[in-house]
Amino acid sequence: MTARSGTAADDFAPRLLGWYDRAARVLPWRVPPGSAATPDPYRVWMAEVMLQQTTVAAVAGYFERFTARWPTVADLAAAADADVMAAWAGLGYYARARNLLACARAIVAEHGGHFPDSETGLRALPGVGDYTAAAVAAIAFGRPAVVVDANIERVIARHRLIETPLPAAKREIKAALAPLVPTDRPGDFAQALMDLGATICTPRSPACAICPLMADCRARGRADIERLPVKPPKKAKPQRYGIAHWIEREGRVWLVRRPGKGMLGGMRALPGGEWTGAPPVESGVARVDHGFTHFDLRLTLVRGEMPVQGPDAAAEGEWWPLSALDAAGLPTLYRKLIDRLRETDG
Repeated sequence: MTARSGTAADDFAPRLLGWYDRAARVLPWRVPPGSAATPDPYRVWMAEVMLQQTTVAAVAGYFERFTARWPTVADLAAAADADVMAAWAGLGYYARARNLLACARAIVAEHGGHFPDSETGLRALPGVGDYTAAAVAAIAFGRPAVVVDANIERVIARHRLIETPLPAAKREIKAALAPLVPTDRPGDFAQALMDLGATICTPRSPACAICPLMADCRARGRADIERLPVKPPKKAKPQRYGIAHWIEREGRVWLVRRPGKGMLGGMRALPGGEWTGAPPVESGVARVDHGFTHFDLRLTLVRGEMPVQGPDAAAEGEWWPLSALDAAGLPTLYRKLIDRLRETDG
């Protein structure tokens, strides 16, 4: 096993990989260490997109359903937008699903159905940022890329005692990590750091006593280890309000398709107007609070009739059977609101 010259700790990678060989998590998208199998770039990419800002526990079921329904990138590229968006429902951050389709179609149309095998080539694909490009390059193609996710940020910030607040610390973390990446097992190295951050170097109560990197971890034994990486103060999120309409007729409810761009773009939803900073006048029959990345939303459900004017009247929609509402692929926000309505109606 070789590491790049100038490494700060020549045995960093061997210690980490030795631990990974014994303790690697079993994940549906992962080729376990020591296996003769070759990682499938499609499965690696799919998992990395799904895992952005989402937990492993939440992703596992979605990943298995997606790859069973669309087992290759060509299958996904040929899928209907509505089917993919419905299958994604509940996973959140819906722009990822739109980017997933755009990327799959670009790979088929421009690369003959084969993923580029370099960071540069991957980064040129729609919706693929620096992190995803590095992760796929390292894990699927064995490129010595510097992969940095939230778990890896925490491990390296503590090991090197980087006290610069995020996001400015990202550059220091990446610079500290770059010389440690081995040339022969970069994918396993990246996944080992992810596992270490997820299972040992956790945000709270890290298990330093069993960490393979404890011997030279600069934060070990510090009372403030949980402070690392240092995060900037949280900004108060603005509050927005909205109304959703429950329009029911003969055992069916009227659902609309939200515009392709913007929040929950391309998803089926209950009809409703813009989300604004002004509370609605109507009291409604149900209400939920839902947090988005940049704002909090209070959505009120109002029973109504088919609109004859306004944005809802022109919206693309369909009458959906109430008995099959769970199959509509509604975003979590609307599913929560409908659950609240059911509780109110008894």
